[in-house]
Amino acid sequence: MKPAVGSITQSREAPMQPYEKFLAEILIPEDTLQARIRELGEEISRDYQGKALMLICILRGGVMFLTDLMRSLTVPHTIDFMAVSSYGAGARESSRQVRITLDLQMSVEGKDVLLVEDIIDSGHTIASVLELLKTRAPNSLRVCTLLDKFERREAEVPIDYCGFKIPNKFVFGYGLDLDEYYRNLPFVGVVRPDKYMPPD
Repeated sequence: MKPAVGSITQSREAPMQPYEKFLAEILIPEDTLQARIRELGEEISRDYQGKALMLICILRGGVMFLTDLMRSLTVPHTIDFMAVSSYGAGARESSRQVRITLDLQMSVEGKDVLLVEDIIDSGHTIASVLELLKTRAPNSLRVCTLLDKFERREAEVPIDYCGFKIPNKFVFGYGLDLDEYYRNLPFVGVVRPDKYMPPD
């Protein structure tokens, strides 16, 4: 049987492979990540004093960032989740065709909404989500991303809070997956292209 596009070579072995097999370098170590997230939490807490802060996390990659960011906030806030599809299984490039696969459970009307993302690269997905949320009449709408792969930007996205600007490298760990695996790693690593390539 032909392996799925974008899967690991010998994909049946994927869950048993240690991440070190695919790791070229640790781009952002755990202590650096956590220190920066604490700084973001302090900044956001100052900016949202007395406001109806609502954090919206884009599943699934943003979950780890969201939970650590929440712990760093000192202001009351609510959370909700959205799931958005634009890549498809195993794909490495955005299709630009964005669809909502899980919508919010709460209304954003009159809320001060902060969209929490793991990474922004081309910007097409987040730009589409922002346009959708604007139609729902929030009091304010801002973006917080852990990683900004700015070299790949194609759509204009206003980023209000950014953890790290990173080069155009294929990264994984800390919520970012390799075909759904390795999200649990506490650091952001760079993939070895010679060890992890979609099959022909």
